[in-house]
This record gives sequence, structure tokens and C-alpha cells, in this order.
Amino acid sequence: MSEQNRVLQMAIAEIINHDGARKKGFATRRWLDRAVLACTVLPMIAGMGIAPARAEYPDKIVKIVVPFAAGGGTDIIARTTAQEIQSELGKPVIIENKPGAGTIIGTQTVATSEPDGYSLLMATFAHAVNPSLYNKLPFDPHKDFAAVALIARSFNIVVVNPTSKINSISDLIAEAKANPGKLNFGTFGTGTSAHLAGELFNAMAKVKMTAVPYKGAAPAISDLLGGQIDVMFTTVASAASLVAAGQLRALAVTSAERSAAFPQLPTVAEAGVSGYAAESWYGLYAPTKTPAPVVARLNQAVAKAVQSGGFKQLEANEGLIMVGGSPEQLDRYVGQEEDRWRKLVKDANIQVQ
Repeated sequence: MSEQNRVLQMAIAEIINHDGARKKGFATRRWLDRAVLACTVLPMIAGMGIAPARAEYPDKIVKIVVPFAAGGGTDIIARTTAQEIQSELGKPVIIENKPGAGTIIGTQTVATSEPDGYSLLMATFAHAVNPSLYNKLPFDPHKDFAAVALIARSFNIVVVNPTSKINSISDLIAEAKANPGKLNFGTFGTGTSAHLAGELFNAMAKVKMTAVPYKGAAPAISDLLGGQIDVMFTTVASAASLVAAGQLRALAVTSAERSAAFPQLPTVAEAGVSGYAAESWYGLYAPTKTPAPVVARLNQAVAKAVQSGGFKQLEANEGLIMVGGSPEQLDRYVGQEEDRWRKLVKDANIQVQ
């Protein structure tokens, strides 16, 4: 309802309901003045293009929705982002975990939120892959979101049980070729980075390992430690401490270049699968139609955040590659990822159960 109509309706209601109006047949002077204001002055102001004053963004709590359970790698990135950008924004930034349905539940929450910059999405690998895995989504990943910033890129790490006879990527390829379909690799679920990194390995190394889906990294790694599965293409966050403790053996990293966090490890490409590269990533989105100045304000805050001590620590501990680029850079990057993984999903006939 326009301000003109609101004031006019209030004036009319007062005229009808005011005791003096009912008894004497006329409205108080105060409400007659308001009626005149609604009918004359407000339209004149609107015609002059004078908009009501708005509070400078942000003037209340900002929320980042994480479409995963608390405690995982994405949650850690989101909480670090929230902690760092709130000092720049000058308002609290909180995390809301909304896991489920392969990130669809949390993502839909933001897609249908007000485009005011107060509800944001911490998107990941799934944002680029879900359009290929699902025939229909309750949102459009392109039309329903405004890119804010690509926060960081990451990679997975290929790990086996330390008692395994597989000591290198060459060993893994040889074993897989000698026993087609018998080697199992654990995943966090269909279409996750751990799954598609393994399927890409199958395709490019020309082997056939069997994917075993789990409901998260922890149960998959538990079975790897127990010998129920043979290998994982897992996230650095889930495996780094176990590798350091000697409970898992690392064979390679899935990035295109060696990682400063694991300089001793070759890339999968260096170790025998030429051209292989599989990345994870973390990007911040707002609902579409979020005002450009708000998006710019958030992008500026992220750019400063990725240079902070908190992110420097994550970079060293978890092998993150900090970015903090422009909204356009995030759009381009995710578009390339979507095209790339769409082909693999189709060629491998990967379907969500």
C-alpha cells in the first residue's frame, strides 16, 4: 500500500469512528488535515521523485545460510566469513544451518528470501552440479541468485588406509585395472565432490572403481580406517589431521597444481592421469534483485575478510586458495564448473537415488 493510500485510509477511519465525528457529524481538524495531506501533498512529493529515506545497509543482523550440518568444512568457512565480515559491516553476522536434500533445502530458503542483503547463501560445489543431477529444482541457480563473491577454491586429497598395498596413484590405477569394479571408493553422497572426483578419475584413468555413498565424510572415513572401503577422494578438512597422525596415507591432491599445504604430495595429473583436476569451492550469494550497492558492500567486506588472519590460518591448515573476486568472476567460474561436470554426470549416467 502506498503512503498516500495509507494516510488517506487512516483519515477516513478516524472520520467514521471518532466520537466527535459520530456525535457532531464532522471530523476533527487534525484528521481533515491528514486527509488533505494524503490527497495533495504526498502525490506532489512523489511526482518530484523524492523517495522516503532508507537506513544505510546494514542496519540489522545479517544471516548466512549454510546448506549443510554444523561442524563440516563448509560450516567452518561460513563461520570464519561471518566473523570477519561483521567487523567490516558493523553489524552481527550469524550462521543458520539448513542441511538436507543435497543442499536444496538451504538453497531454496535463500532463493525465496527478501532481496535486501540480510539473507545470504554459502554455496559450494553442489550449486554447480545439482542442475545436472536433478530434473527439476525448486529454484533456478542462475535467475534466483545474485553473485556476491568467490571466497575460496579448494581441492580433495586421495587417501587410503595405511595398511593398504596401494602406495601411489600408479598403484591405484594398476590395482583398479587388475580388478575391475572390485575397488570401492567412499563418497559423501551422490554428486558430491568426493563422488565426482572419483568418477572423473575412473573416466580419465580408464578404470572402474565402485562408488559407495555415505551420509557424510565421518562415516565414510570410519569405514576407510576400518578397511571396509579402499580409497577416498575426500576433502582436506576431513582428512588432514588423520594424515598427519599416520592414520591415513595420502597419495595425491586433486588440484591442477601442488598445494603449499602439502608440498610433498604430487597432483593426480603428475602421478599418472594427465590433465586431471577436480576442485571444490565456496561462494557467497544473495537473492536475485538484491540492490547493486548492497552486493558491492558485501563484496568489499569479503575482499577484506579473505586477507584476514582467520582465513590465513584456514589457507595453511586446509589448503584453501583464497580468492575474494568480483561477482562477475563468481558467475564465470560457476558457469564453467557447471558445464564441465554436466558432461561427466551425463557420460557416467550418474543419478540421484
